[in-house]
Formats: sequence, structure tokens, C-alpha cells
Amino acid sequence: MESTETLRQEHRIIEVVLTGLARIADRAVSGQSVQADRAGKALEILRNFADRCHHAKEEHQLFRLMERHGMAHGSGPLAVMLGEHELGRGHVRAMTEALPEASAGDPQAIGAFAEHARSYVDLLRDHIRKEDNVLYPMAEQMLSVEEDRQLVAAFEVIERDEMGEGAHDRYHQWAHELAEPD
Repeated sequence: MESTETLRQEHRIIEVVLTGLARIADRAVSGQSVQADRAGKALEILRNFADRCHHAKEEHQLFRLMERHGMAHGSGPLAVMLGEHELGRGHVRAMTEALPEASAGDPQAIGAFAEHARSYVDLLRDHIRKEDNVLYPMAEQMLSVEEDRQLVAAFEVIERDEMGEGAHDRYHQWAHELAEPD
């Protein structure tokens, strides 16, 4: 299905950012400061591309459609995914709050940034695995070709409204820059 393939492709970009974020955290705990520019780009991608765009496609479109097909919102796979989205948002907020002092060399802020970065990376890698291998195959079994078309159209609206012109390409470029060694 085109809709779930779109979401899987977005996961690949998010995974590239996670690799970069893990590298930033590793540098920080090895005694180097948190690189404000690189960390700021990673956080912007995670807030805007991963959450406001990708998670919005899932939460406001795919998950709601799956609920209409009988999947429970408050328990089971959808509840787990929604809970993990919220947990991830908390880690991103904590990294954002710690970044100014961490990039200035404050050891406590560096520790907080690195701890939340590592927790977020672990959470999202596991989350992506569950969506790619469990949730999306379930959606592909329950959704019709017409529902898939509707999702793709709705995804385009979210992309346009949440990301804006050129943002998607900019975030892809930044993701690949983050994956490059320092």
C-alpha cells in the first residue's frame, strides 16, 4: 500500500537522524561538548518532520481509520504506539531544554541531554520496528485500495500544512548531514 510505504520511507529518514543523535550523545558523554548546531538540527527534524508530520499522519489519519475498522484506541497496538509517541515528545522536550546549557559545557546539562537522547534513540528504533513489522502489516490487511488512496491524499495535506514548501527536502538534507562523521 502506498500509504504505509510512505510511512516506512519516512522511518528510514528518521533512523538516519537517530544515528546522528546517538553520535552527538556519544561525543557528549566522552567529554566533548554537545554541538549546538548539529543537535539543534536533529531536534528540529524530530519535532517537525518526525512528530508534526509523520506522527500526525499516523495519529490523525492511519490510526483513526484503523479504529473505524474495529481496532481499539485505548488498548492494544494503537494505545502502545500513541503512548510511545508521547514518551518520545517528552524526551525531545527535555533535550531541547538541556541543549543551551549542554552546548555551553555544563556537565549536568550534558548528562541530561545525552540520557534523553539515548533513551529517545532506543525508544524510536524499537517503535519503528513495531510499526514496520506489526502495525503497518495489520493496516495493509484491513484497509481497502480506496482507503489507501484517501490516506495518501490526506498525507499530502498534512505534509503541505505542517511542513511547508521545501521543508521536506531541507530535513532530508540535514538528516544526511547528521549521519556524516563530524
